[in-house]
Amino acid sequence: MFSSTDYSFMAQALRLAEKGLYSASPNPRVGCVLVRDGQVIGSGWHERAGGHHAEINALSAAGAAVQGATAYLTLEPCSHHGRTPPCAEALIKAGIAKLVIAMEDPNPLVSGRGCASLKAAGIEVQSGLMEAEARALNIGFISRMARKRPWIRMKIAASLDGKTALNNGTSQWITGEAARRDGHRLRARSCAVLTGIGTVLADDPQLTVRHVNTSRQPLRVVVDSRLDIPVDAGLLRGGGELIFTATASEGKILALREVGARVIVLPGENGGVDLAGMMQQLADFEINEVLIEAGFKLNGSLINAGLVDELIIYLAPCLIGDAARGMMKLPELANLADKRALKINDVRMVGTDIRLTCGFS
Repeated sequence: MFSSTDYSFMAQALRLAEKGLYSASPNPRVGCVLVRDGQVIGSGWHERAGGHHAEINALSAAGAAVQGATAYLTLEPCSHHGRTPPCAEALIKAGIAKLVIAMEDPNPLVSGRGCASLKAAGIEVQSGLMEAEARALNIGFISRMARKRPWIRMKIAASLDGKTALNNGTSQWITGEAARRDGHRLRARSCAVLTGIGTVLADDPQLTVRHVNTSRQPLRVVVDSRLDIPVDAGLLRGGGELIFTATASEGKILALREVGARVIVLPGENGGVDLAGMMQQLADFEINEVLIEAGFKLNGSLINAGLVDELIIYLAPCLIGDAARGMMKLPELANLADKRALKINDVRMVGTDIRLTCGFS
C-alpha cells in the first residue's frame, strides 16, 4: 500500500513533529511535508498552541508550487474552528492532489471529519502510515481525548536493591548526573509534574526544567491532603502551582492563593485526595502528560488506584540496605499469582545507571 518513498517522507514529517515535543502541548505534536514530483517543496511543524499548525507552515513554505502536491501529515488535519481556522479547508484551497496521514485525530471534534472533507473535494486520502510512531509521539493527547485523563508516567530513581531514600528521607543523589539530566527531559515533555507533600517537606524541590532548553515550564502539582505545605515552599515561587487537598481550611487556602497557588478541595476515601478525580480534573485543564516524582507512599497509592500507565526506573549501581525506603508502598500479597505484571518496553544505559521503561500489562 505504501512505498519506500512514502515511508521516507512520513519519517521526515515525524522528525518535524518531534520538534514540538517540549512546546506544542496542549495541542498534539504534528509535522507536515509537501512533496511534488518526488521533491520536498515545503515543510512545517506545530510549535505551540495558538500558533500556526504544521500544515499552514508547510503551505506557506511551498507557496504556489503546492498545486497537485502530496501532503504527508502525522495527524489528520483539523476540520473545526479552534484556536486557529481548520487546516483541512486550507489544504483543499491550496489544491493538493493527495493526503497521506499517519493516524486519525482522536479528538471527537475532528476524528474522521478532516479526511472526509478532503475526500469530498476529490482529494485522494491514505491513512495508517507509521501510525505506531505517531501515536507514541502524542500518547498523552490521545489519552486525554480517548480516556478523559492524561497519560501518567512515574519516574523513580533507585538503588539496585530497590531503595529510593535512606530511612531518614535522604535521597540526593542515588543516581548519577546523566540520569538526572535525562529526567529533566521527561519533565520538559510533560504538561505537569506531580509530587506529594512528603517529598515537598523532605526535599523542598523546585520541580522545574533546568537541564533542557525549553520555552515553557510544566505545571507543578502537589497532593497535600491536610494542607501542610509551607507558603514559602520552593515550588510555590513563581505562582500558578496547583494543590489538591482534602481539607477545606479557608485560612490556609487564602494564604496559598496570596502567593499565587491554586487550591482544589477534592476529598476522597480515608481522608485523602480523590486521585482518580484529580486526574480527570487535570484532563479538564488540558494536561496531556503527567510526570510523577513522588515518594513511596503516593507512588503506591497511584498504582493501587490503577492510575499509572508507565514506569521509568533509573537503577544506580549501588546498594543501600533493607532499612531504607522502597519504591512504592503496596499491600502485602499472600499469593504470587496476585503479583502485578509489567511489560518491559525499553532497557538502556544512561551514564552509569540503567533506565527501565515499563508498562502495565
